[in-house]
Amino acid sequence: MNPVFRLFYVLYRAGAALKHWSRRRFTKAGLFVAGGFLVSGSVGTDVENTVVYEAFALLLGLLLLALAGSWFFRGEFSITRSLPRFGTAGERLRYRVRVTNRGRRIQKDLTLLENLVDPRPSFKEWIGFQRAEGRGRWFRTKPLRRKHPFRMAWVKEAAMPALAANGEGETEVELLPYRRGILRLTGTTLARSDPMGLFRSFVHVKAPQTVSILPRRYPLGAVALPGTMKYQEGGVAQASNVGRSDEFVSLRDYRRGDPVRYIHWRSWAKAGKPIVKEFEDEFFVRHALVLDTFTDNPRSELLEEAISVAASFACEVVTQESLLDLLFVGAQSYCFTAGRSLGGTEQMLEILAAVGGCTRGSFVALEELVLRHIGAVSGCICVLLDWDGPRQQLVRKLMEIGVPTLVLVVTDGAGKKPEPGPMREAPERFWVLDVGQIGEQLAALK
Repeated sequence: MNPVFRLFYVLYRAGAALKHWSRRRFTKAGLFVAGGFLVSGSVGTDVENTVVYEAFALLLGLLLLALAGSWFFRGEFSITRSLPRFGTAGERLRYRVRVTNRGRRIQKDLTLLENLVDPRPSFKEWIGFQRAEGRGRWFRTKPLRRKHPFRMAWVKEAAMPALAANGEGETEVELLPYRRGILRLTGTTLARSDPMGLFRSFVHVKAPQTVSILPRRYPLGAVALPGTMKYQEGGVAQASNVGRSDEFVSLRDYRRGDPVRYIHWRSWAKAGKPIVKEFEDEFFVRHALVLDTFTDNPRSELLEEAISVAASFACEVVTQESLLDLLFVGAQSYCFTAGRSLGGTEQMLEILAAVGGCTRGSFVALEELVLRHIGAVSGCICVLLDWDGPRQQLVRKLMEIGVPTLVLVVTDGAGKKPEPGPMREAPERFWVLDVGQIGEQLAALK
């Protein structure tokens, strides 16, 4: 059936290209005229019994005049974007764009259109997505929850003020990211419609730029994260606070409020000013955030929501003056640590924005990664895409070791709700999150 799929893929690419071109080239009035032209052309073939062909001829004439009128737009421009470093999936992003008219003519009635990288997937990505969504069938049999599985963002058209010869103008652009990741802008298009306002002509300006789109986050309820303070070997290199152990690190100037017993008298005598000894923590809270990335569909909505849940906990844990180890499997096994002096929420969210689905390998790889690092952590937060045997086995081993564990299973809401299994002794730390209700369910965590 590969030739059949190839044909469907070619039709998909052609249809997507035609839709994109028509929406950019035609104004709303132009789309209405073009639609009327197609309808009248399809029903007006019987010229003896109907007069629809007259409307067809009229609309054809309007479209030809509009197309001819669009050829007279010429110009030379340059642009500068005030693009922020980060955006968030699902949240509108606004930034300013400055346009310089390098020509000798005044340019009026311009519209600014941002150009994004072609979102259409390769054949391999497209057919993999169709099969995964169809669950073994050729194509999916139910509509997608997400309306834009491949598009990265939507950008609103922005009206430009009149640009004098060699003058500048500025406008605000509004952008809505659909997904996390790197949003790539290839350039900008300045458009102006013909005198009838039906068809637009373009001047393209190359201006490649990128912005990192961070995962969506949800507010958490008053959740009590598992684990207490624990001795950390090598804590001097990983802690940022001072004063809770006898591990001497360095000397520094005296600050108001420092205990008198920490004064280093010999250094005071040499420097002529108070000098105190500095100590660093070796006892602190350290959590493991385990993210399940094993899925047969790397664009799965379950995976996206699981990453959003992990991002929500990452923001919460890092702000609690504790360490956080993010554990997941991609092309290889990864462990990233943040918190205190090792990095903040921003760095952790950047990592989560780049996480992809793992379509190869076994869940055992994640289990081995977790068990290798579990000796140093105070508690574990598991964000899982399923609640099958291998995943229950990992949680069971964590419980047997004595590691306090919080389990969150992301589901599509269909079918029977999973049973706690190995978490039956601590059901308050076992949560099933349904796509579409995750925000409300996370806010109810206790």
